Amino acid sequence: MPKFVFASDSFKGSLPSLQVAQLLDEAAQSAFPDAHTQLVAMADGGEGTVQAVVEAAGGTLHEVCVHGPLGGVVEAAYGLLDGGRAIIEMAAASGLPLVAPESRNPAITSTYGTGELIRNALSLGVGEITLGIGGSATNDGGMGCMRALGARFLDENGEELEGTGSDLGRVSRIDLREFEPRVAKTRFRVMCDVDNPLYGTRGATRVFAPQKGASPAQVEELEAGMQRYSAVLQEAFPTFDPMAAGMGAAGGLGAAACAFLQAEMLPGIECMLDLVRFDQLLEGCDLCVTGEGHADAQSAHGKVVSGVAARCRRAGVPCVTVVGGMDRTAVELFDIGVNALVPTVVDVEPLESALEHAEDNYRLAANRLFALLKLGQGIR
Repeated sequence: MPKFVFASDSFKGSLPSLQVAQLLDEAAQSAFPDAHTQLVAMADGGEGTVQAVVEAAGGTLHEVCVHGPLGGVVEAAYGLLDGGRAIIEMAAASGLPLVAPESRNPAITSTYGTGELIRNALSLGVGEITLGIGGSATNDGGMGCMRALGARFLDENGEELEGTGSDLGRVSRIDLREFEPRVAKTRFRVMCDVDNPLYGTRGATRVFAPQKGASPAQVEELEAGMQRYSAVLQEAFPTFDPMAAGMGAAGGLGAAACAFLQAEMLPGIECMLDLVRFDQLLEGCDLCVTGEGHADAQSAHGKVVSGVAARCRRAGVPCVTVVGGMDRTAVELFDIGVNALVPTVVDVEPLESALEHAEDNYRLAANRLFALLKLGQGIR
């Protein structure tokens, strides 16, 4: 009885990760009726990460009401997993989709709700929290998040600040006397796929704030504030390095997570694979199928395909990558553990048409893959 593991990225704009796995499952069961299949949804830390992890790892969703980016109450959910673990995505509480386009302004948004999710998980006694920080609406340096955990950000007069982006330049001192004590007993990991520092030309503000609604004048004001905030962080946490990779992620929440939570910054796909215990899923596996919408040289660096393929190579499991499209540089995937590349598009067609027919094209590719696999088995 063959065993197959299906762990593909979503095909952006056309096929969710779990639907891709289901199409592969249909094709596999048709060619190998006695096959044992394992469907694993994949995500990288942004919106949808919690749902994907819960589905893949058999966890449960825990819903709470928290404060959104602009202070209004929103319903958000995080995942509870076995072993006293939790998975939280900041997008659920502080994400850009929670703010209407005309209201987007990183000078007034806050990560407070993300901190409320963390505090709620701590109250349930979890010992490990993984935080996905993609898709933020904020540029507050993580102050809002840490305020929800008990940190107080004071101005030069000793008055407490709200912790929004506009407060960055007013921070003079950090008071940690009421900071949540359970943080010190908890392991924190951050899913982060950007290497931007906290400030500078590649920092949180200059690169990401315009995408969140900041005007050119606001960018300059927020950047100056972020530099002042960085100096205050360094004074409070002498080992903190604002120029380290990932500190500028999520408007500076990456920096706050490292400084206040002693979090470990990890590639999103590596966290994902650990959370679903992917190495265990590969035990006794005959073939793993992964994939993404378009494969190129970047696919070999920190993407779902590269992470899955590397784990497969380590476990000695053959890995096939099914992709919507690819260019010649995609052959770099062969160097990291991919054994074969299978494109789904069967004819020359515009991108819009390929997206429209993505499900049919993928089904055909999946059927081709398992038909060839069955043929090869017969030849052997």
